[in-house]
Amino acid sequence: MKKIFIAIDTTDLKKARKIIDQSQTNKIKIGYKFGLEFMNSKGGRQFISKLRGQIVFVDLKYNDTINTMLSAVKALRDLNINYLTVHISSGLAALKAVKKVSRCKIVGVSTLTSLNNKDVKTIGYNRSVKNLVAHQAKLASRAGLDALVCSPYEVNIVRKIFKKEIITPGVQIGKKNYDQKRSMEAKKVNSDWLVIGRSVTRGNVKNNIQKLIKSL
Repeated sequence: MKKIFIAIDTTDLKKARKIIDQSQTNKIKIGYKFGLEFMNSKGGRQFISKLRGQIVFVDLKYNDTINTMLSAVKALRDLNINYLTVHISSGLAALKAVKKVSRCKIVGVSTLTSLNNKDVKTIGYNRSVKNLVAHQAKLASRAGLDALVCSPYEVNIVRKIFKKEIITPGVQIGKKNYDQKRSMEAKKVNSDWLVIGRSVTRGNVKNNIQKLIKSL
């Protein structure tokens, strides 16, 4: 059964609840991804604290000093979270420390799907995106992380290095692409979890879920 994280990118709690209610199905396994926008909204944290019976993916992409990251992870312990993201670029020591104290699965974020080879060169990396992600996958493996985020184009490379769950954003229904540079149609992506946002949450959620199921 395909596994999908629906990205709930909104500050509207009523809209978030509607997306959850209208996306229920037994055809595919669904979890819900809450990012910075939602978690920083008024009532966002409280919404998560009251959410029951769902797979919760909190995508905060922590990237800071070890002590700050540890404190931030511990501050989330009262929430029923299944997955939490940290940037692999925070370093091996930080990744190991976070993994040690966390009560949920720690997900390492590799190179963002909104970046391409030109972008990473501008930032200061001398590697291609694929080589950079491969290196990041090795760090995630050494740190004992539970999952790794990479674009559809690096999944096959990552699978040779990282043996746990792979989560892939930059996934779309049909040809429509939004702000991702390394994007691909859902049916072509061989990942453990696909992350899909606006393709599902814009418009009629029930209809979009059916389109998604048919497209897989």
